[in-house]
Amino acid sequence: MNQTTWIGEFLSQSVYRMDENTVKIEKCLQELNEEEIWQRPNQSSNSVGNLLLHLCGNITQYIIASLGETEDNRQRDEEFQATGGFSKSVLLEKLVSTVSKANEVIKNASQKNLLQTRSVQGFNFSGIGIVLHVVEHYSYHTGQIAFWIKLLKDKDLGFYDGVDLNKKNEF
Repeated sequence: MNQTTWIGEFLSQSVYRMDENTVKIEKCLQELNEEEIWQRPNQSSNSVGNLLLHLCGNITQYIIASLGETEDNRQRDEEFQATGGFSKSVLLEKLVSTVSKANEVIKNASQKNLLQTRSVQGFNFSGIGIVLHVVEHYSYHTGQIAFWIKLLKDKDLGFYDGVDLNKKNEF
């Protein structure tokens, strides 16, 4: 596999995972009413609303601003201090828009941009490291949101309905 092929595959798989998590979060949000969006399991935890604001902030700072080489205007503390002010539909729209913009930056990243090291939040990452961080971070918080919904609603979210997860690997 030449470099161009594996870079394209890496970027394609990264965008796929971003979109996959967005669909999962959308399913989760369908289970919540407006009050539950801002409900916290306890004082040490965040509401789904906080996590959605946080994901938008993180994705914007790492992908859109850093990898996309635009100004970083993130106000991270505000993501966790919010106790309302955004409806479920506005939060979902904000997330979908942020992920869409980030996916465009990812799809259009050059090899040079992916190998360039930059500082984000005081950490030094290559463009590849930035993409890996965002995909991992998005998945991590998607899992937290799903777990909270399952606890709150005592319901399987059906992420893999119609898929045989017991199927063995094929080579």
